Amino acid sequence: MKQTLDAVEIEDGDIQDANASPLLADREGGPNFASANSLVGVKAIYFDLDDTLCGYWDASKFALRKVFAEHAPEGFTAEEMVRNWAGAFREFSPTLKKTGWYEGYLKSGVPTRTEQMRLTLKRINRFDEDLAQLLSERYGYERNQALTLFEDAEEVLTKVKAQFPLGLVTNGPADIQRQEIARLGVEHYFTNIYIEGEMGEGKPNQSVFQRAAAAVGFGPSEILFVGNSYGHDIAPAIEAGWKTAWIRRPSDIPPSAGPEAMKPEEMPDNGKAPDATLNDLRSLLPLLAL
Repeated sequence: MKQTLDAVEIEDGDIQDANASPLLADREGGPNFASANSLVGVKAIYFDLDDTLCGYWDASKFALRKVFAEHAPEGFTAEEMVRNWAGAFREFSPTLKKTGWYEGYLKSGVPTRTEQMRLTLKRINRFDEDLAQLLSERYGYERNQALTLFEDAEEVLTKVKAQFPLGLVTNGPADIQRQEIARLGVEHYFTNIYIEGEMGEGKPNQSVFQRAAAAVGFGPSEILFVGNSYGHDIAPAIEAGWKTAWIRRPSDIPPSAGPEAMKPEEMPDNGKAPDATLNDLRSLLPLLAL
C-alpha cells in the first residue's frame, strides 16, 4: 500500500529528506550498470512515478516527522510516533486485499490513511478518533506539499519525450495519484497514464503491462519500463518481454522499513537482471543515444 497535513518549525538537521531519517542510515544505491547495446531498438518508454520521478518517501518521512512533532500525544516524541506508525503499517498494509479495504482504497487514499493513524495510536493505547482524523488530514496535506520531482526528472523527461512516446504506470489510489501528478505538473509529458485506482488493478499484474503495450502498438521488446521497484516494476516488465531500467536511489527506503533495511531494495537471488541498473535518470540518456 502506498501511504498517501500549519506549521511547526523544522530546524536544520531535522528530516528535510530521507537521508536524515532517524530510521535510516548508511545507505547506498549501488553502481550504474548496463549491458552493451541493452536499450537498442526501444520505441516507447513507460515510467513509474513514486521514487522514480519524484521523492515520495522523502516527502512521506518529512510529513510524518512534522505532523507528529505538532500533534504527538503527550509523553511521546515525534521519533517514537514514527516508529509506531512504521510498525502499524507493516501489519496493516499486507492485509488490504484480504480484509475488505482494497476496493475503497482504489478510489480514495483517505480511509486507509486514517485507519493507519488509528492503528498507530492503538499501539500506544490511545483511542482518539478526532486525533486520528487530524493526523491523517495533516499528514496527507504535508506530504503532498513536500512532494517534488527529483532534480534530474524534468530534464530527462523533456529529452526523451522529444524522441519517444511516453507513458506513466503508477500504483495507488486514484485521487492521490491524480493529486500527485497535478502537484508535480508532469501530465503533459505522457500520452498514456495508467493508475491502479482507475484500472481496478495495479503492478505487478501482467494485464497492466498488456494494456500499456497495446496502447503504443509496439512489440514487447520495443518498450522500455523505467522504475524503482524490482518486484512491482522490473520483474513484471521483464516477464512481459519489455526492456527494463532499474533506478536505485539512496532515498528509496520507506518509513515503514525496519531498522535492518539500510539500503534500497535488492534483486532476489533468483531474479532476472534488468537491462540497465542506474542511480539516476540522467544515466539513461546515453543508453538511448540522447
